[in-house]
Amino acid sequence: MDTGTPQELFSHVRIVMGMVVGLGIARTLGGVAGFIQHPGRHRVSLLHMLWVGSMLLELVLFWWWEFGLARIPVWSFEIFLFLIGYAIVLYLLAALLFPDNISEYAGYEDFFIKRRRWFFGLLAVAFLLDVVDTLIKGAEHWNRLSGDYLLQVPIGLTLCLVGSIWANRRLQIGVAVVHLVYQFYWVARILAAMHGR
Repeated sequence: MDTGTPQELFSHVRIVMGMVVGLGIARTLGGVAGFIQHPGRHRVSLLHMLWVGSMLLELVLFWWWEFGLARIPVWSFEIFLFLIGYAIVLYLLAALLFPDNISEYAGYEDFFIKRRRWFFGLLAVAFLLDVVDTLIKGAEHWNRLSGDYLLQVPIGLTLCLVGSIWANRRLQIGVAVVHLVYQFYWVARILAAMHGR
């Protein structure tokens, strides 16, 4: 069966990944819009909003980084399944920030704290999937990343472990801030690399 050129396959994979990532972005933005539409319904939480911002950024960064897949010379169904699985993990993280119903909880922060093991477990999986994703993109892509990338996964997994064990609000906010700051650092590196700095 002729499956087309690598570029045609990449376009097909991007469409499917885009649908899943788009659902995650839509769910997150819909949740944020709910705060604007019904300001008195749920209390806005700093901890919750930090993770909302972080997940929006994560979904956008995932979409951006997946441009690197255009250079893959040979595609397989296994790679396709892996990428869709990775996108689904990111969608689930977004869905955990805005569940369908929080009537059993005191608010979004209470839900997050009580369901933190699911959130940080999925986030840890996303860190590990990112390593495989980076390897799939080839040695050239791997070599372009600095030693910072090798620190990213251990730091991320440590944050996930800390966040999943302790429910302390200040500690949880600290974990969210560190994760968000590191994301902004990577955005700055991407922009610097694009402009040849």
